[in-house]
Amino acid sequence: MSDSYDLIVIGGGPGGYVAAIRAAQLGLKTACVDKRGSLGGTCLNVGCIPSKALLQSSHHYEVANHEFAVHGIKTTGLSVDLKTMMARKDKVVEDLTKGIEFLLKKNKVDYIVGEASIAKAGQVTVKPPKKGARKIILETKDILIATGSDSAPLKGVEVDEKKIVTSTGALALGKVPKTMIVIGAGVIGLEMGSVWRRLGTQVTVVEFLPTVMPGMDGEVSKTMARTFKKQGMTLKLSTKVTGAKVSRTGVALSVESVKTKGKTETLKADVVLLAIGRRPYTGNLGLKKAGVEVDGHGFITVDENFQTNVAGIFAIGDVIGGVMLAHKAEDEGMACAEILAGEAGHVDYNTIPGIVYTWPEVAALGKTEEQLKEAGTAYRVGKFPFTANSRARAIADTDGFVKILADVETDSILGAHIIGPAAGDLIQEIVVGMELGASAEDIARICHGHPGLSEAVKEAALAVGGRAIHM
Repeated sequence: MSDSYDLIVIGGGPGGYVAAIRAAQLGLKTACVDKRGSLGGTCLNVGCIPSKALLQSSHHYEVANHEFAVHGIKTTGLSVDLKTMMARKDKVVEDLTKGIEFLLKKNKVDYIVGEASIAKAGQVTVKPPKKGARKIILETKDILIATGSDSAPLKGVEVDEKKIVTSTGALALGKVPKTMIVIGAGVIGLEMGSVWRRLGTQVTVVEFLPTVMPGMDGEVSKTMARTFKKQGMTLKLSTKVTGAKVSRTGVALSVESVKTKGKTETLKADVVLLAIGRRPYTGNLGLKKAGVEVDGHGFITVDENFQTNVAGIFAIGDVIGGVMLAHKAEDEGMACAEILAGEAGHVDYNTIPGIVYTWPEVAALGKTEEQLKEAGTAYRVGKFPFTANSRARAIADTDGFVKILADVETDSILGAHIIGPAAGDLIQEIVVGMELGASAEDIARICHGHPGLSEAVKEAALAVGGRAIHM
């Protein structure tokens, strides 16, 4: 380990470790400092990866329990071995974190475990995790802050990660609760609610806004609300949580209707999951002392090159706001590293997909219909249902549709919204199309393999011009 670097990255999550690797590839002497002691940040340790592992396991259970019969497969005596399921999830996380550590070593990035703070531009202080260990002072040309985000709190709802949990606690429950209340109908709440609902929990989702998946295309939100209800979730929308009381037997949640103010209700559950969003994690970084500016919501302000108001101090990912997604942070990390190495780094924020890994999956890209209407943009809609897709029929996953929004005059793709099997993978074709300036016609004229789910994308593109074949 050196005590002088070209770049020190604070944070070993998707944005941080990717930035460190790219900087090292470009010849910068780089260190990555992370206090967790397990690389990958929230995403890999207590977020994206373990949640997807549990989503997959719980999906297998639900399919075996409810859908095998139609395929001629008979099952009896199914049960959930939660301990084994959790152990598999932990093994996935462990293998991937070790993999990232290997990649840092392979690219000659110094990995330093400890809590970093910025003494001043060009100097980082690291407090090692070992009690009584002396602080390490590191000199560097540039500093990159990539510390991510933390679960947002809610007044009157005190998290203990036992009965009132964040996603961290929801990923590590020791038994399947009989009842669960999820506060927040966003990505985290609906994904984790889906996991436990599949395993036998009665799930109630409480959301302040009048719709699930706020910010998504309105048709997508309405369709998914119906889907979740059909799957057995109870949705209490336009409902405000005012407090929570924990007892030996569970949690009593006080709520009131947003539409009918004063109408209160008490909901009871074994476990409450608080999932109302994320806030930037900047604790103990020493930003004020270093003179780094933050906005009114605590996000670090940066320019087009990811530099803060202090020369030599940069920031990427959740701490600078925008869509708080791991892949957005990764792209920013690569772009920032390239800029620091004298190259041209760039992120197109118009082509960042958002994916919800419920079942069916949901994927969104670009503008929603509501946004286009508000902006006064003339557009056409091409929509194709999976019920008319031969592959979806063959695999018995026909819920959902592909919707493409295109400019009336230019036919350029303005947005795309998918509900259905493999939606998160299917959206990537449209991401590439938008990035390269393709029109709906361009996608419509590309040959798609048959029988394939991607044919639904082609048909939706054809539908923009009113000429879908299989509908």
